[in-house]
Amino acid sequence: MSVSTTTTHSPSPSSPSAPASVDTTADVDPGRWPDVVRPTRASRLRTAVAERLVRRALARLPLRVRLAGREELGLGGPLMDVTDPATFFRRIGADGLIGFGESYMAGEWDTPDPVGVLTVLADQVATLIPPPLQRLRGLWARRRPAGQLGTQEGARDNISHHYDLSNELFALFLDETLSYSAALFRGFPAEPALLPAAQHRKIDRLLDLAAVGPGTELLEIGTGWGELAIRAAARGARVVSVTLSREQRDLARRRIRDAGFEDRVDVRLCDYRDVDGVYDAVVSVEMIEAVGADFWPVYFRTLDRRLAPGGRIALQAITMPDDRMRAGRNTYTWIQKYIFPGGLLPSVEAIGEVTAAHTALRVERCDDFGTHYAETLRLWRERFTERAADVDALGFDATFRRMWTFYLAYSEAGFRSGYLHVQQMLLTRQETAR
Repeated sequence: MSVSTTTTHSPSPSSPSAPASVDTTADVDPGRWPDVVRPTRASRLRTAVAERLVRRALARLPLRVRLAGREELGLGGPLMDVTDPATFFRRIGADGLIGFGESYMAGEWDTPDPVGVLTVLADQVATLIPPPLQRLRGLWARRRPAGQLGTQEGARDNISHHYDLSNELFALFLDETLSYSAALFRGFPAEPALLPAAQHRKIDRLLDLAAVGPGTELLEIGTGWGELAIRAAARGARVVSVTLSREQRDLARRRIRDAGFEDRVDVRLCDYRDVDGVYDAVVSVEMIEAVGADFWPVYFRTLDRRLAPGGRIALQAITMPDDRMRAGRNTYTWIQKYIFPGGLLPSVEAIGEVTAAHTALRVERCDDFGTHYAETLRLWRERFTERAADVDALGFDATFRRMWTFYLAYSEAGFRSGYLHVQQMLLTRQETAR
């Protein structure tokens, strides 16, 4: 396993009177997690400003924030226990939300209800920082590393970073379909036993949207572990599915062979830009998030070229509000550093603008089911937590488990707060639009 990191320096104290930092990183492997062990250097002024802003924000939120067991902030609500305030504020001063996540990974703050705490923060994300300071984002926010751009080489590295971690790891918390995207439930709360049927319901609705049936020539961009291709082949379609993950390709091929559809599904280790042929339908599930804004035009032009006349494209995409997407599109985030390098969630408006400007494709239908993703993530997170010993047995350490727990809780909170959405979108070609 490898984690993208940045150069670090020895930390400096936030103020002459700051209490000594608690050594919460004693058990963290410095080789794997250098920036968790050694926070990025921040000036005293920057740390002091960050502390003042964070204290002010936390004081007016429905949280109970306990600082070193001696001071409390907030209006009451889920507990956020900051055991090392000095390092916590210094990390945020140096690296903003990256520092906030790394502080959790280091154990400098904790909570019995990570989703509750993060949902409160996600619900207030647009107002936590005063508007005048938000306009200065470009002066302090770290820029995304050039190596994470979605070039063909960069895309291979980005996808491998996440999806080639270990098929066994994903199998520990996913259901038997190995579907790593939002399920579609009949009602809430969802139960673990219902997850496979809910994943099939999601896949079937997407295939219906693309009008996939007997004889359909289908292109799937982003194979996952093969469940959609299997469902499409069972309908009588012939499928070409492309992925950049060797781990996924190998297991998907085995699962497709075991299902009896090896003659109907061709899984290729291939960049979407290198696909050839023309297809009656194209489907892609939560893959556009990895493309990157710089390559959205290329991505949609590729879809346009590969679609036969009268064909249909069905996309499933995680989206965010347009104003927040534009404000942060060049900012380097904790998710990009540790989970999905190079990723950026689009907005529905951005997809409409890019397709109108660069293709003859138009968004004909858009169905939002974000609350279903929150439930999907809850089930994954609970199972991941229950199987901590199995995660350890695969060679992943406690810091990885905290990172992954934070990622799943952070994502769930985004959907519970309504900050994130997931859409199934139908795109068709407007032949007279050019």
